[in-house]
Amino acid sequence: MKSETVAKIKRRGRNFSLTGIIVALSIGVLLPVLLSTAVGIVSLAMGESSLTIIMGVLVISFAATAIGSVVTVTVLLGRRARTARLQADLLANVTHDLHTPLAAIRMYAQTLQMGKLKDDPERVKESLDAIVRETVWLETMIERILTWRLAAKDRHHLEMRTGPLGDALEEAVRRFSRLVQPKEADLSVEIDTRAPVVHDPLGIGAAVLNLLVNAYKYTRSDKKISLSVRDEEGNVVIAVEDNGIGIPRREVRRIFDPFYRIDTRLKGQSPGTGLGLAIVRHLVRIHRGEVVVESQEGKGSCFKIVLPQAGSDSGDRG
Repeated sequence: MKSETVAKIKRRGRNFSLTGIIVALSIGVLLPVLLSTAVGIVSLAMGESSLTIIMGVLVISFAATAIGSVVTVTVLLGRRARTARLQADLLANVTHDLHTPLAAIRMYAQTLQMGKLKDDPERVKESLDAIVRETVWLETMIERILTWRLAAKDRHHLEMRTGPLGDALEEAVRRFSRLVQPKEADLSVEIDTRAPVVHDPLGIGAAVLNLLVNAYKYTRSDKKISLSVRDEEGNVVIAVEDNGIGIPRREVRRIFDPFYRIDTRLKGQSPGTGLGLAIVRHLVRIHRGEVVVESQEGKGSCFKIVLPQAGSDSGDRG
């Protein structure tokens, strides 16, 4: 916790320094420019000779050019500051996320190495299961980061095929089951779809897995998660519902922004990069679908992926 606090203070300090530079630059340039503009306007208003009028026009033109330059530089510096902040946040979150499963793997491995459990086969199995589970978490996190990297560079090429989504969704459920302990979450699954959809199985599986992981992380001890899939009016609707903390109405529009995380008491207990929902939206858009959110603070959330069926009017949209 102490290292995280120090890292946050350092990031805020860097952001404050850059903001101060932008403000100082703006004031330092805009103040003389505004004074020059005033002089130019006065010259135009009171000038009687052509030379005075020409000078006034030149001064105002210079001032307009300077203002445009300042605005351009400010925008570029602002974008650079946001990019640097996002990169710093990603690095801090990834470091924390990787440290958590690695620490668990190390603990279980050292316990087995010391032979403390050699006479207890059941606990040996539990330790090995935990190591495998934490390894899958690591694999999922790395896969998420790589997916976002490809998405950010617009290099995410999917292998599309036409058919029902059942196999891709069942694989997502199997992967999610390997991430959590047995009976840790009450997961109900109802896949009732036969309609063909133009989709990439890995892409749809990744989107659903991200929603399941998101539901898992933002529910309390009594975790109830449901996955349902149905054919509805030319679409296939995938719904992931939970009994978690819900999303404040004011934050619903921001949850799909990269690196954004809801400010809640569970935030420190649910590590994450803030990329899960951004990846979901990206993958769904590639499939020409949409993501719908229904949430009530304190009672839970329901995320719906709506995908057009192959051959339907919505599926034929360019």
